[in-house]
Amino acid sequence: MASTFLSRNFTGSSPTNANKATMSVWIKLSKILSSTDDIGIMGTNDASSYSAAGATQIGFFDGGFYVWLKNSSGTYYKEKSTRLLRDPNAWYHIVVRLDSTQASGDNRIKAWVNNEEITAWNNINDLPQNTPVNINANEIRIGRYTFTGGSHNYFDGSMSHFHLCDGQAYSPSDFGSTDSTTGEWKINTNPSVTYGTNGFFILKDGNSITDSSSNSNDFSLGAGTLSKTEDNPSNNFATFNPLSINSANGNFSYGNTRFATGASSWRTAFTTIGDSVGKYYCEMKYTSGDNQMFGIFSLYKRNEVNDVGYVGDSNLSTRAVGIAKPGNIYINGSNANYTGGSNTSWTTGDIIQIAMDRTNKKVYFGKNGTWMGSGDPTSGATGTGAVSFTSDDNEAWGFATSCYASTSDTNFGNGYFGTTAVSSAGTNASGNGIFEYDVPAGYTALCTKGLNI
Repeated sequence: MASTFLSRNFTGSSPTNANKATMSVWIKLSKILSSTDDIGIMGTNDASSYSAAGATQIGFFDGGFYVWLKNSSGTYYKEKSTRLLRDPNAWYHIVVRLDSTQASGDNRIKAWVNNEEITAWNNINDLPQNTPVNINANEIRIGRYTFTGGSHNYFDGSMSHFHLCDGQAYSPSDFGSTDSTTGEWKINTNPSVTYGTNGFFILKDGNSITDSSSNSNDFSLGAGTLSKTEDNPSNNFATFNPLSINSANGNFSYGNTRFATGASSWRTAFTTIGDSVGKYYCEMKYTSGDNQMFGIFSLYKRNEVNDVGYVGDSNLSTRAVGIAKPGNIYINGSNANYTGGSNTSWTTGDIIQIAMDRTNKKVYFGKNGTWMGSGDPTSGATGTGAVSFTSDDNEAWGFATSCYASTSDTNFGNGYFGTTAVSSAGTNASGNGIFEYDVPAGYTALCTKGLNI
């Protein structure tokens, strides 16, 4: 959602209760928040400054989560957590409850992350009792703060199931529950909550900004492009990991599915998820630049690629396979011509298919719907047209891309290359993800539900 925000103006519409409201949203961050980052989940009261009277802002400041309120006279009440959210692979459930009717000042601003209450705050200034919280009676912007200055305040990541309940004081258990098998906090996609007059429910199961509550409090797109993603709190998809040790001088965008570098040296990005068994599929597009390499990689070896390296670098010992733009295959650092025929080279806009059979230790490469070397990803241990790789039985492997002054876009199943949707989705028996071309039988997107097939 970087440079994208949603808007609706509730000014002039009397809330059910101006002193009480609950916000619930699931988010997945696309960057590691630093001490200089200031990004908004939502804000109210269109103004030239976040310090304007009546402003309410919820987001991240100096890397920590915070809630900022201003009353009508301009006095502010702020709480900033010491907890840092720095997992780019995680969906976080954020709940903020504002209830100035509470007798205790400690209970008037409360927040939770994945059902764990935030209790450690750097700045605490209790909201006075029975003070309007301003969150349900002004213009609301989602994906950035409401003040107009600066561009640093846009949210960078994905959002899902955004609820605002006007006049209600709810807890996380009203929107989620603990999985009895895994012990993980999981989403309730249809919570039994009351929204009040100025409440709403948007971004349900996609990028719809039409209110899914009974209020018809629809939002509009204020700026940018709001893309739908298959990545969601119930099925977490692989992306490139901005914590990759070899991503220096590389830039991640579009939910960490685009990797680009202007550096005249190789930079490599690896997926957040890998597995030691199973069959997985993805598509990588050669978007622009000089040289690129696409392939698979042992996540156990990611620390062995230091300042310069690429998929298949000899630094990786026996733990990588990559195909380069001219059609050469790199296996454990050795360069050889691929026997895939004339289909092995590519140019800008071509889509390279990768089918990783982790169970049989085979990988297949294709281009624009045709498998190289007459490969058959369903051939199992026979490995027709496959490249074999060596790995330990319990070693997790994922996908990787290397760029040399270039840009690549990867579809891990989200159905997009950057902001471009697939033109005609292929068949996919697993039901996990949307791809341009047919997913081979028995293969799935690299995602949490795919890991459990």
